[in-house]
Amino acid sequence: MFGLKHSTMFLFLKSMSQKSFVSILVLVFSCVIVLSTPPEDPIKCSSSNNTTCTVTNSYGMFPDRTICQASQALYPTNEQELISMVASASRAKTKIKVATRYSHSIPKLVCPEDPNGILISTRYLNKVVKIDVDEKTITVESGVTLKDLINEASKKGLALPYTPYWYGLTIGGLMGTGAHGSTLWNKGSAVHDYVVEIKIVRASDSEDGYAKVEILNQNNDEDFNAVKVSLGVLGVISQVTLKLEPMFKRSLTYLAKNDSDLGLEVVSFGHEHEFADITWYPSQMKAIYRFDGRVPVNTSGNGLYDFIPFRPTSSILLAGIRTQEDRDESTGDVNGKCRLAKLTTKALIASAYGLTNNGIIFTGYPIIGFQNRLQSSGSCLDSVHNAKITVCAWDSRIKGEFFHQTTFKISVALVKNFIEDIQKLVELEPKGLCGIEQYNGILMRYVKASSAYLGNQEDAIDFDFTYYRSKDPMMPRLYEDIIEEIEQIGMFKYGGLPHWGKNRNLAFEGVSKKYKNVGKFLKVKEKYDSQGLFSSTWTDQMLGLKEGVTILKNGCALEGLCICSEDNHCNPSKGYFCRLGKVYKEARVCSHVSLN
Repeated sequence: MFGLKHSTMFLFLKSMSQKSFVSILVLVFSCVIVLSTPPEDPIKCSSSNNTTCTVTNSYGMFPDRTICQASQALYPTNEQELISMVASASRAKTKIKVATRYSHSIPKLVCPEDPNGILISTRYLNKVVKIDVDEKTITVESGVTLKDLINEASKKGLALPYTPYWYGLTIGGLMGTGAHGSTLWNKGSAVHDYVVEIKIVRASDSEDGYAKVEILNQNNDEDFNAVKVSLGVLGVISQVTLKLEPMFKRSLTYLAKNDSDLGLEVVSFGHEHEFADITWYPSQMKAIYRFDGRVPVNTSGNGLYDFIPFRPTSSILLAGIRTQEDRDESTGDVNGKCRLAKLTTKALIASAYGLTNNGIIFTGYPIIGFQNRLQSSGSCLDSVHNAKITVCAWDSRIKGEFFHQTTFKISVALVKNFIEDIQKLVELEPKGLCGIEQYNGILMRYVKASSAYLGNQEDAIDFDFTYYRSKDPMMPRLYEDIIEEIEQIGMFKYGGLPHWGKNRNLAFEGVSKKYKNVGKFLKVKEKYDSQGLFSSTWTDQMLGLKEGVTILKNGCALEGLCICSEDNHCNPSKGYFCRLGKVYKEARVCSHVSLN
């Protein structure tokens, strides 16, 4: 999931020699701050009985910068309460949206249709219902976090084989958006493909008391494949049962290589290593390959992955980072961004990205450890409130990270050409992707075709970009055109599938046509919610039922709300005009044009 990195903190030290600089960064990265302020509830209500509410995501901002409203927020603590809430809303024909504990989805999936709608939060549907050791299954309520599922399964000697890298997601949330880890092995890296049973509470008519509980598995093929990735438009997932495996160990080594052969090697590398991924720094012409696979459970080692960007970070430091990043952007200091990107990369590599051999220090590769200690992390969520002295880096309550995120999957048959197109852009603009490298480059993860109707359509590689976003929606970024062109190359030239829980609006233009079974999904949607109580204008636009995914207005291309077709979709007053792409001539991007 996230690509946030703490790179710009290093500006405070930039007068030092490079060797000393990197040494200090390694020291900083090796220190784990164990106290942090966890994120707040994304729902805010103006009264003690949870009425007149607003909802946002954990970053404090949707792509179009609107604030979503609801008349009331409800917090069921068990399935019976959930059924009663859905029935009441169904009887009154009130719009419903489901919210999760942390709300990590970037698009407006959580927004009710209008201020009269209600929010049902799964915050307290957070219990592990059952672990069946003989059947190797775990049943959890939908508000259980990935962290809690991993921990509870491990106590019984069991493991979920493939997961996202961030454990702050809830099970219902990650299923709703098709979240995944990285593998081309077995059933693939998407968690929903290891689900064996789902209970969902949906709206119904008076004969069912206005709400109905559906219990789905492979015997309910069509409904099951629709609910596995549902965007929240079919009802409220109550419980999920997942298939587990006996606990196992992994051996993990990161290896840096020149990226000249990346396009040729990327597919075979994924087939050769079960938990492979690649972090790519195109402007540095460098790729970090993750050699990661199973080893016998009696292999010595107790490694831990406490991923550095997911650790608690000083709010004072984050404010300084953001101030400097804003300054670099406003002054056009591209060389400074590239210099810091290189230093950041060196420091992250030297600190093994947060890996330790024993949970304390990193002494060298390979890292050997149990699956539950290596598969996912997020220690900035794990501790007590400390008055926001330290927080998750993207916490919107403080001046910290603020970014766009673009994530899409490219078919393995086309990925070589896509990589080569990015390399052509780097040849034309060698410094054009330093900004992405300040956020730790491009994360490449492997995904397989899924049976879910809105799941991945074919074996593919997921490309994850994170990059600077201004607080001012009319402020262009440095090399705005390069990232926009890559986005359009991926989405439109190569037909990339956007991650449902990430991305800017333009990524979802025409997306429903890319899913061969969208008709089957919509058939189940009509069956489960014929009144559209769980739908909104946004979800209807994503599913191709309404027009209007993109929004045309001044500056819309800067925010990814549109593809520019006129200069005012960029910002001519800042010297940014709508121009053709450099490699993909069909692209329309906001380019800086010198008027001198």
